[in-house]
Amino acid sequence: MTHAFDLVIRGGVVIDGAGAERFEADVAVVGDRIAKIGKVSGAGAHEIDARGKLVTPGFVDIHTHYDGQAVWSDRLSPSSSHGVTTAVGGNCGVGFAPCRPEHRELLVSVMEGVEDIPEVVMTEGLTWDWQTYPEYLDAIAARPHDIDFASQIPHSAVRVYVMGQRGADREPATADDLARMQGVVREAMDAGALGFATSRLVIHKTGQGDAIPTFQAAETELEAMAMALGDGGRGVLQAVFGETGRSFEDEIDLLSRLTRLSGRPASFSMAQSNDNPDAWRHVMQHLAAANAEGPPIRAQVYPRPIGVVLGFDLTVNPFSLCPGYQPLAKLPFAERIAALRDPQVRARLLMEDPGQALIPLARLGRRFDFMYPLGDPPDYEPAPEDSIAARAAARGVEAAELAYDLLLENDGRGLLLVALANYGSRSLDPIFSLMTDPNSVLGLGDGGAHYGMICDSSYPTFVLQHWTRERRGQRLSLEQAVKALAADPAAAVGLGDRGVLSVGRKADINVIDYDRVRLDAPRVLYDLPAGGRRITQGARGYEALIVSGEIVSRHGEATGALPGRLVRGPRAAPQA
Repeated sequence: MTHAFDLVIRGGVVIDGAGAERFEADVAVVGDRIAKIGKVSGAGAHEIDARGKLVTPGFVDIHTHYDGQAVWSDRLSPSSSHGVTTAVGGNCGVGFAPCRPEHRELLVSVMEGVEDIPEVVMTEGLTWDWQTYPEYLDAIAARPHDIDFASQIPHSAVRVYVMGQRGADREPATADDLARMQGVVREAMDAGALGFATSRLVIHKTGQGDAIPTFQAAETELEAMAMALGDGGRGVLQAVFGETGRSFEDEIDLLSRLTRLSGRPASFSMAQSNDNPDAWRHVMQHLAAANAEGPPIRAQVYPRPIGVVLGFDLTVNPFSLCPGYQPLAKLPFAERIAALRDPQVRARLLMEDPGQALIPLARLGRRFDFMYPLGDPPDYEPAPEDSIAARAAARGVEAAELAYDLLLENDGRGLLLVALANYGSRSLDPIFSLMTDPNSVLGLGDGGAHYGMICDSSYPTFVLQHWTRERRGQRLSLEQAVKALAADPAAAVGLGDRGVLSVGRKADINVIDYDRVRLDAPRVLYDLPAGGRRITQGARGYEALIVSGEIVSRHGEATGALPGRLVRGPRAAPQA
């Protein structure tokens, strides 16, 4: 029997991703493209009954760190469990290519310190069958994945590749260094890099606690990298700011100079400071003024508190820096929890002062005023009185005592969330303004990184569940939410062939049982190379995930299909 279409999704409520009002229609697919939207009379080789369900474009996550996971795994999870069909890596200027053999340990150390990926995981999982960036892309392309992956070339790797130890030591680049770095970036863009990424964040350190190679890089160096994109007329710039003594306004001015010089758009990581909760307003006003001229600059914003998950089976907990905890951390989990239940151990740890940490985020594990229980279902907009500090005061106990006991719940798998940013107002009201600002775009999910600290790549499900359905206060419409998760991020990085349901676009599609959409509680798996640990977070309500016309998962279960491919360079939207 011949079929008119490869796939037909019948009778769903279409939310097209472009912001149009929802409508009921069939969606037909031929090959990897959407062939028809409306009433479809022809049969499909495969059909999905979507009556009463939402049909949306696949979501696009423009800020991930799957640079290593894409090498050792065919699944870019947990992103692919949350409706994401395209993930973009190479962010924050860190990654594994280009890389000479003698610099592998250095780049591993950078990723260990910046992105909390254990050294043993990378040592076991990375194949290193590349030196140049084009060879790295070829290695990614040779392995099918569940979803598409695009890559930006990372500044730290480029600097070390060209300058060697001088680059790692952050020596100023010579004119010859700049010319060679430009050549490396041009070669990467020709091979299919989506853009160039850098970091100027003071807390980005190597695994040994040293500043990363790009910290305080000269503006002339950034200009040279930007011009490597400008010369080819394609690609995006991505940056993380946070250099001591420089304001966000200073950094926006710098980024604006780079975009005007190169003619290329840019984005940077943006959050609400807990300690200065109104500063974001001035930053966004400054950004709007900067965007009055030149290519657009987008603030990448995150739709819930930015923080660290704390637990006795994770990288950080309030006692992980205490001297008495260090030998316990080396024990098998069951033995560790048994020891922690000992009253004498408890008393000793509660008396000890924490030491220093090479990973700066670990030092923030005792912010009890911004620490909250993370239950099941997890609450990412807790009330002020739910903080560990407030609960402890109400009970007349020390905050550390309460935190200790809560972490021992659920057989020692109790979890706490310390909100490091985006929660200075003790609500997400300012984040609504940030998300809906015309100069922002959703991002910062960090999938593939911070394996023992966060699972922020679950944010698409949070947006659907919390921001459109359950939140008390301002909400997003479904049309707004899907556009923010699909079309807007796709456009921000030049992927015009996806993010919208329209004829001729790539057939990346979600079928969603909206009433059932919810986040599961985070949990720990030991499925990384060398038995490495990671936090993952499941979701309910995703009836089907479709990538390039193939059904990747059904009712939340993988089908075994691996249609995901490397995306080489920007993609234009199809002509109407």
